[in-house]
Amino acid sequence: MRTKPRTLPRDIVMLALPGVQLLDVSGPLDVFAEANAQAGLEVYRSVVAAQEPGPLRSSSGARLLPDMVIAEDAGEAIDTLLVAGCPHAAEMLVEGAVVEWLRRRAATSRRFGSVCSGAFFLAAAGLLNGRRVTTHWAVAGELAQRFPDVMVDEDAIHVSDGPVRTAAGVTAGLDLALALVEEDLGRDIAMRVASQLVMFFKRPGGQMQFSRKGETVPTGRAALQELQRWVAANPALDHSVASLAGRLDISPRHFARLFRNEVGITPANWVEEVRVGAARRRLELGHEAPKQVAAHCGFADADTLRRAFARHVGVTPAEYRKRFATMS
Repeated sequence: MRTKPRTLPRDIVMLALPGVQLLDVSGPLDVFAEANAQAGLEVYRSVVAAQEPGPLRSSSGARLLPDMVIAEDAGEAIDTLLVAGCPHAAEMLVEGAVVEWLRRRAATSRRFGSVCSGAFFLAAAGLLNGRRVTTHWAVAGELAQRFPDVMVDEDAIHVSDGPVRTAAGVTAGLDLALALVEEDLGRDIAMRVASQLVMFFKRPGGQMQFSRKGETVPTGRAALQELQRWVAANPALDHSVASLAGRLDISPRHFARLFRNEVGITPANWVEEVRVGAARRRLELGHEAPKQVAAHCGFADADTLRRAFARHVGVTPAEYRKRFATMS
């Protein structure tokens, strides 16, 4: 039976493994520290746990000194157990001692979860089976493939499912921690924490606006790769199936079947991805309005661009331009 610690302070235990992304640890812990300051009392007590004693080298090279080693865990009540991610978490072999500790401690925590690719460690322990979770967009597909019993939301910034709380890539750990503060202490204190840390109270949009998965890489046989490079260099031209098939001197039907077999999607969907990628780059430069971007990238009008952009990126071109444009 899951215990529910009610006394203050509530222990937040963050597991950090070798090569940990430092911001996955420090970001959430700063949110909890600021919540203490805004509440005027020690609501949260943060503890960093590690597998081995001594300084832990992060992915940036900076060293972190953990507060406890899991082998010496005295079994005191944990309110929230979080696992930080590592840039190469998907390739890491999680030792049995870590898996067993996670299973044991998650079972007695009020809630548990992960930041970024830390979800791989929880999944390896079987703690995410049947749960809806998220992780960094770049490894979300691999998480879903390796752990088919886990329901992976590739676009969410953070997800709550029962006792499980998971966050997307890196800075999303702050969003998750803020959501936990709101859950515990209410909207007012959470908003004050967000204000003090100069962060969104509710971040607009999902991970798709940051993802570069949509940027196409030529695949398939040499002739198809050559065609893909030409389309990417000329997104505004006519790229109907008939037109593309004509460049390869084959029938439209044969071309459509060949393209799907070797590239994995239909020619029309691939061309739309290419055009959205081109639109992203133009919007990031910040010099053109959506109507001009649409014309340069092969969309019939700004409304067609907006619909395609929303499908692939999750926000409108105007919103994307506001957030990512580099012009002064």
